[in-house]
Amino acid sequence: MPAPLVLNDDRLLPSAPEQRAVARELYASVRRLPIISPHGHTDPRWFAANLSFGTPTELLLAPDHYLYRMLHSQGLRLEDLGIASKAGAPTVDPRNAWRLFAAHYHLFRGTPSRMWLDCVFADVFGLAVRLDAGTADHYYDVIDAALKTPAFRPRALFDRFDIEVLATTESPVDSLEHHIAIRNSDWNGRVVSAYRPDPIVDPDHEDFQNALDRFGEMTGEDTRSWNGYLAAHRRRRADFAAVGSTSTDHGHPTAATADLSRTAAENLFQRISSGRGDSADHELFRALMLTEMAAMSLDDGLVLQIHPGAFRNHNAPLFDGFGRDKGADIPTRTDYVRALKPLLDRFGCEPRLSIIVFTLDETTYARELAPLAGHYPALKLGPAWWFHDSPEGMRRFREQTTETAGFYNTVGFNDDTRAFLSIPARHDVARRVDCAFLARLVAEHRLEIDEAHEVAVDLAYRLAKSAYKFDRA
Repeated sequence: MPAPLVLNDDRLLPSAPEQRAVARELYASVRRLPIISPHGHTDPRWFAANLSFGTPTELLLAPDHYLYRMLHSQGLRLEDLGIASKAGAPTVDPRNAWRLFAAHYHLFRGTPSRMWLDCVFADVFGLAVRLDAGTADHYYDVIDAALKTPAFRPRALFDRFDIEVLATTESPVDSLEHHIAIRNSDWNGRVVSAYRPDPIVDPDHEDFQNALDRFGEMTGEDTRSWNGYLAAHRRRRADFAAVGSTSTDHGHPTAATADLSRTAAENLFQRISSGRGDSADHELFRALMLTEMAAMSLDDGLVLQIHPGAFRNHNAPLFDGFGRDKGADIPTRTDYVRALKPLLDRFGCEPRLSIIVFTLDETTYARELAPLAGHYPALKLGPAWWFHDSPEGMRRFREQTTETAGFYNTVGFNDDTRAFLSIPARHDVARRVDCAFLARLVAEHRLEIDEAHEVAVDLAYRLAKSAYKFDRA
């Protein structure tokens, strides 16, 4: 007999009876709140076209690098899992790819991926047995049949999940056609974009020079001149704002910022745009552009997000064969105190500017990030991110930042996912962990229960809505 799939309603809540009772009360007050998903990587064409998601493999396995990085670590080939390479779409049968995934599902025991997926299987598809090699076909058939129905189209699921707003991420050379189509449709779902200029800000990006030319073609600006390049950014930021965007996002290798004179900036850009810059120039240019983006945010009001500290595409052969975002990005040590100082010297005390900083280096929480956010009006802390988007990672974040930065110099939760169906599960995990943390403060008489209720709602809903300015539209 297959093992049952059981989701205990007390999962992630404290084991101590007194704290568990408080956590249950807090969680009951936030579990049904609408979802604010202010930063992620779902595909806007899903909501523009509202077509079927395709096969279970295409929806649940192929987009989720959390899954296939684990499978790759155990020697499985990405092409056998239905992952498209640079050469084109895989020829593997989707059901066989699913069977391979199911046969290795035990690898995810104890991981957040297992928790998210089990929630999807049970809550979204109504599956009642665990996934393994013996139940692989049953899972595939149930999910495949559901995906062929109108109730499992993207817009229907968006509404079912009670998503109030969802942000995707596009580059300045994206046409935004899908976002325009959504806004011109008769559907009321709020899907916005975030301005992610990495391909035209990072000289180490493999498409930088080509993207720079496309950037000029799209904006009608001379993007080989410093003035024209900045003007092109302003035009595209306005285009993004027109489709509802409230933020920019920057995935730099480090958190370095720089504030250069006009002449120094022009000279640096000439070296960068001509391909003559060295590695130091590349880092300086990225640093300069964070400060320039902050200046533009003061003009147009877009929130500035900084996601630094990932060694991208560490596995060179995998990158050569499959491209970016294939599970080979690795966290690095990251400095913030010195790196952010040029930006903060210029803008840190500007209350009209909102900068949200994330980290993959947990050693910086108490030593650097919480003290910085606890001082500078412009700075807020993003939630536990990526490798730390997990129950233990979320607990560590609260434990190491709250005493210095408080709750209100943080911005709630964002799921940062490509896996659309996991969004409710990810938010549910964050709400449970936060309620458990608050319950401990109440039990230790460090917080009153009425205050804990208010903070729980803030962390689950209000802080993200406010930080990303969704409450102003």
